[in-house]
Amino acid sequence: MIERKIASYILAQMAEYPSVTLFGPRQCGKTTLVQALFPNYAYANLEDFTTRELASKDPDEFFTRFPPPVIIDEIHRVPSLLGQVQVRIDRNHTKGHFLLTGSNQISVKASVSQSLAGRTAIINMLPLSIFEIENAGISLERDEQILAGGMPFLFGESGHSPFDYYRNYVNTYVERDIAQQDSVRDLSKFFSFLKLLAGRTGQLMNSAAVGAEVGVSGKTISAWLSLLETSHIVYTLKPWFSSRTSQEVKSPKVYFCDTGLACYLLGIETINQLQRDPMLGKLFENLVVLEALKCQLNEGREPNLFFFRNSNGVEVDLLHLRKKGLDLFEIKSGKSFNADFGKPMKSFAQKYAMHISNNPPTVIYSGQSTESFMNVRYANFKDINKFFDEKEERFRLRF
Repeated sequence: MIERKIASYILAQMAEYPSVTLFGPRQCGKTTLVQALFPNYAYANLEDFTTRELASKDPDEFFTRFPPPVIIDEIHRVPSLLGQVQVRIDRNHTKGHFLLTGSNQISVKASVSQSLAGRTAIINMLPLSIFEIENAGISLERDEQILAGGMPFLFGESGHSPFDYYRNYVNTYVERDIAQQDSVRDLSKFFSFLKLLAGRTGQLMNSAAVGAEVGVSGKTISAWLSLLETSHIVYTLKPWFSSRTSQEVKSPKVYFCDTGLACYLLGIETINQLQRDPMLGKLFENLVVLEALKCQLNEGREPNLFFFRNSNGVEVDLLHLRKKGLDLFEIKSGKSFNADFGKPMKSFAQKYAMHISNNPPTVIYSGQSTESFMNVRYANFKDINKFFDEKEERFRLRF
């Protein structure tokens, strides 16, 4: 099993709360990780029909067969079980007695908030990061990494086809989960939307315009986008703006939580295809943005990631809001230095000097890392974790 950086945060939260709820996309490695971390816990998988029926119809017997401490996998399959978890936590406040996992946050988010408020830590987990893959001794070039994405199955052994894997992924997990939702009444139009969204990776989201292309309302597109977000299929990067009345863009950008899935939806199967495809730059941007997100989530941090664009054409691909201000990043798929890469960040810094940190503006690209070129730092995309790790300890009460 590839070592997961989020493991230490899960252990810390299990030592602090009676329960932990771990959300993440299907097949991202949740079950493998929690079973490895807690091998002596009882384990109940609610995907199993018999186990699910027992949990739904006779929860007392369920907890007799699967007594705490227990891992309850795919809790979204029986949301009503959360009430029973609450009752047992209130009887016995032992830390780390319940570890719940779910891949579909929609059906359980409200229930978790109501039933387990103050009783559970909520953790979001994504597929493997580049840091984790490299740490396992697997080194991929830029285009290989974009095509492969980060699903653990593909890194268990060599020889797997990412394109085949993601085709099966869509035909099984995605279609099954999506078809259960009331907002999706026409699966064919929904999958047309999904493919269209892949073609708009890293671009501003305009629900009305997308709806017109798909043949549904903008309101429906917004509902579908929310569904994809809560199912951990896509991630929306929010814009940073200095005030509510400013002229900066306020529409989000959309990225896929796995570039391999985006490539499949775009019909990109080989490296040669990818290198010729006009989406290469945006897919690389997707890769970098999601790596930044993984760095934050694996440490249990609020992502605080944004982009910037205004009506004058100034655009910065990625902003990271730290305690001491904004760090600025441009994302370029090429391997060569270019003085123009730093200009948008410098323009932003001149106008919003009071908001930025003391860290130099950084270009994330495919070439060699260097501390300074024309007063801009250049970093290879595999080194991105160095710029998003938080060094400061959280404040904790001392009593």
